[in-house]
Amino acid sequence: MYFGILGLGLLPIVIGILCGKRFHWYETLISVFFLILTFGGPKLTQGFALIAYLIYEVLLVWCYTKYRKKNNNTGVFVSAVILAIIPLVIVKLTPAIQNGKQSIIGFLGISYLTFKAVQTIMESRDGVLKAFNPWFFLQFLVFFPTISSGPIDRYRRFKRDYDRVPKQGKYLQLLQKGLHNIFKGFIYKYMLAYVFGTMLLPKLEHQALMAHGLSWSLVGVMYVYSMYLFFDFAGYSLFAVGTSYFMGIETPMNFNSPFKSRNIKDFWNRWHMTLSFWFRDYIYMRLVFFFMKHKVFKSPKTTANVTYILNMTIMGFWHGVTWYYVTYGILHGAALVVNDWWLRYKKSHRGQIPHNKFTEVFATFITFNFVCFTFLLFSGFLNKMIMMK
Repeated sequence: MYFGILGLGLLPIVIGILCGKRFHWYETLISVFFLILTFGGPKLTQGFALIAYLIYEVLLVWCYTKYRKKNNNTGVFVSAVILAIIPLVIVKLTPAIQNGKQSIIGFLGISYLTFKAVQTIMESRDGVLKAFNPWFFLQFLVFFPTISSGPIDRYRRFKRDYDRVPKQGKYLQLLQKGLHNIFKGFIYKYMLAYVFGTMLLPKLEHQALMAHGLSWSLVGVMYVYSMYLFFDFAGYSLFAVGTSYFMGIETPMNFNSPFKSRNIKDFWNRWHMTLSFWFRDYIYMRLVFFFMKHKVFKSPKTTANVTYILNMTIMGFWHGVTWYYVTYGILHGAALVVNDWWLRYKKSHRGQIPHNKFTEVFATFITFNFVCFTFLLFSGFLNKMIMMK
């Protein structure tokens, strides 16, 4: 039903672009329609929260960009960033403070909209965002294929696609890729994720709970949950990217065969890439710059290592204020530190450490198993086992 409505809704956009025209008014209309479809009915409260949030963020970013044209005070910039993330912080902290109760200002996708708002403020501060249009910024925020779970686009990249009409040959390629991504996403989300998440995972979880500790069933949960998480999330991302292509917007891909990664840094260049790159550009790099500017640490290696831990710990807190999310982040930060040390060690002992097909496969095996173990933590299942003892 949903895909039928989506196809009908996209048809005028496809015809328009093939004819060399872009109907921005219709694209706005279709986004509003699908937002109503998403946040209507039982989710009406979330819909009102979304409207209030959009008004708040658009006004905030608009005010800061107007201020930035004439002034560049660090305190004002930091205040703007804090104000932009306050709604998200409230939403994330409320369940931890009120015994699992969700915040009334929360809605599906608030994290991804916050990332867009913060990056726009930061790019305005950096001076790379020369012109800001509040109406377009609203279009950027509510672009319906990506609003709930990403991928996270960038303001200037999105604007380039939004302002131009792709040439017919280029657009036909986008349509082909879009159809391929949607079909692949269907297989991922509704077939493979179903097998792992609905058919296999509950049985293994039940067996693991009955075993009361380390068991082969728990190992099975670790691998099956990892597969489920990938196919479910990657499937949704492929839907979002494919739909975007039909609208002439080349939304960046979110996954690139992450389980083939040879080390943890390679993994984060392949897994949830738009989130990973967002944290790299807007948290990691800025923390490194701050620490080096103020000479907080003497060694660049120490600076990088501390920032890895901080960056990934923040990512853990972003997922939720629980011990298992935070531990997940810390472990990945520590793994990045170890990975950098190992790469430096290999470089200084070049010729002494073998590098061949076997070592590459072994590195992939180690990385895959480490990632699956951290996903087991991330799932919260270990917490469930502890609570049942």
